Amino acid sequence: MKSATANKDGITRVDGHLKVTGSVRYAAEYPFPGLVYGVVVSSTIAKGTITAIDSKAAEKSPGVIAVISHLNAPAIPGYQGKDQQVKTFNDNRIFFNGQPVALVIANTFERAKYAVSLVKIAYNKEQHQTNIDANLQNTYKPWGPGSDYLRGEANAYNSAPVKIEAEYHTPVHVHNAMEPFAMTAVWDGDKITVYTKAQAIKSMQYEIMSMFKLPAENVQVYSKVIGGAFGSGSPLWPYAKAALIGAKMINKPLKVVIDREQMFTMVGYRSPAVQKLGIGTSADGKLIGITHEATGETSTYQQFAEGITSTTQFLYDCPNVNTQYRLTRLDLSTPTYTRGPGETTGVFALESAMDEMAYALNMDPLEFRRKNYAEKDPSQNLPWSSKYLNECYDQGAVHFGWDRRKQKPGSVLENGWLVGYGLGCGAYGAGRANCTARAKLSADGILLIQSSTSDMGPGTATVMVKIASDIIDIPVENIKFELGSSALPAAPGEYGSITTSSVGSAVYDTCTALKEKFNQTAGGGSSDKPDYIKILKDHNLPYLEVTHESSGRSPEAGKYSAHAYCAHFVEVHVHPTLGTVKVTRVVSAVDGGKILNPITARSQIIGGVVWGISMSLMEGGVMDHRYGKYVNSNLAEYHVASHADVPQIEVLFTDKKDPVTNPMGSKGIGEVAIVGFAAAVANAVFNATGKRVRDLPITPDKLV
Repeated sequence: MKSATANKDGITRVDGHLKVTGSVRYAAEYPFPGLVYGVVVSSTIAKGTITAIDSKAAEKSPGVIAVISHLNAPAIPGYQGKDQQVKTFNDNRIFFNGQPVALVIANTFERAKYAVSLVKIAYNKEQHQTNIDANLQNTYKPWGPGSDYLRGEANAYNSAPVKIEAEYHTPVHVHNAMEPFAMTAVWDGDKITVYTKAQAIKSMQYEIMSMFKLPAENVQVYSKVIGGAFGSGSPLWPYAKAALIGAKMINKPLKVVIDREQMFTMVGYRSPAVQKLGIGTSADGKLIGITHEATGETSTYQQFAEGITSTTQFLYDCPNVNTQYRLTRLDLSTPTYTRGPGETTGVFALESAMDEMAYALNMDPLEFRRKNYAEKDPSQNLPWSSKYLNECYDQGAVHFGWDRRKQKPGSVLENGWLVGYGLGCGAYGAGRANCTARAKLSADGILLIQSSTSDMGPGTATVMVKIASDIIDIPVENIKFELGSSALPAAPGEYGSITTSSVGSAVYDTCTALKEKFNQTAGGGSSDKPDYIKILKDHNLPYLEVTHESSGRSPEAGKYSAHAYCAHFVEVHVHPTLGTVKVTRVVSAVDGGKILNPITARSQIIGGVVWGISMSLMEGGVMDHRYGKYVNSNLAEYHVASHADVPQIEVLFTDKKDPVTNPMGSKGIGEVAIVGFAAAVANAVFNATGKRVRDLPITPDKLV
């Protein structure tokens, strides 16, 4: 295997060669003797019950082993009692169009796929509701904290000398990772081994344990590499339950892979939202009041809530802020976490409204934000752990050339295209969770570090190797980081921008403890660089090993408010006749604390920007509400940004250590990379055309 290489920008991906040569296996690529294949049969109605299933023709089809449904599935121990999830094959109820209702198993994928077409299902259809816009009067307050917030006087913007009111709409966004979801399940008596894409490996293990009432030692989960997930890889989805039940019933290794259309309904999505913003200021642009009301959707059988209005509560210095968040229950599958969950949606509205307010004041949007900069967290009355958003403004404005921006919309024309500049800011919490790591340095000079985290693409193993190399002070090519197994020391899920802070802290602390153990073994006091090989040889030891658990946020950290920040500067060109929009330049300035590995950190920001381009200009699930069915559930009609849509992206980091978040001084940047970007594009489009688009995506029909 080729090793990572180090340079001034950090180290290249330690698993890069394995991935590009196909030497590492994804969830659907594990071969087993006697492996069989399952294909999920999806419901064709949005609400009702199954009245009959005719599977005789499918069962007689060549190669078919079984057709499993609620009619013949065994009782599942974990299905007893109330459960806010779809209990696959438990009964005949239908909660959404596309719900798994049967599983066809055959000796080849093609035979299983064909047999699915032979399964005939009769339904008793009931009236369904799938349109959020038609159900805005039928909402409820989600349980749990955070749905309502008040600081100062409610709706104070109404009495301000200058005010704006606006309503913003965002559609369904589907994760659409390159790798489809898959599970290969292998039972051995009452022991189960699964190979799947899991952002939270220990949580996946626990869910399977709960489903079948098994002890931890009987459930092994592997998720070595993930071809993208963005939040969708955390729960035990209904298709996976089907795979587990099917493999147990036939007592053979079973692989189930869902197709692209099923990715729209079976593994979550970003909830659409309707948001109303009211902002009021003094005549000179000082914020007086902000009101932010948001409505999202959830399913009828489960609640999913997210912090759409949370950033509004602290991003700016404003004495009077009130927010409200409501949900409407619809006959759809449950939404889930999607990159920058809550903040991405809410900050589109907030930062668009801030731009509208700046124009109402005839003030530069950047100067308006500076004027209302929050020097501490006004929502908690706490100091920031660190905040260099002003430096993001400074660096971004200079590199972008913000001083060339024209205040009057539609006043710049270049080569027949209208040109506009836009700015959008964002923040995302810098969290940290408990994590355990094991470090073992052997006499051959190889350091092995283990933790049950996962890697859905950001380069988890790479940054952990970099942290370890900095502490132990040995070359990166002598360090291996093992992840992706529930048998390894416990780690939190890879979500919420906490992985580097959590797992990185465990690696940092464990390697520090291992170095100290070598010093103690040598008996010569403390050394910054012990001669590891000599110490092992002198004491006739094959290796030294340390396992250490690092805690989450310390009591000291609770005295601060910790976030990562970004400022996105965007240039767009808009064709005045056709309404075509091109993003032509991007400068993203980021406060992510100490940047531990610039190469992979930059890639994280680029990834967020690319998705932001998709979100702002093309993405959106389109549903035929007569049937509760998506009509663009494929990558031909659900448009995402391609290379031709993405300009050169300049990424800037303040690269200043946060003294509170973790021993490395870093802050997570995976989520903040997309927060605020769609607003930057929308604001640039307004600057170019004078047309304010408040419902995403910004398509040509909205500009002509």
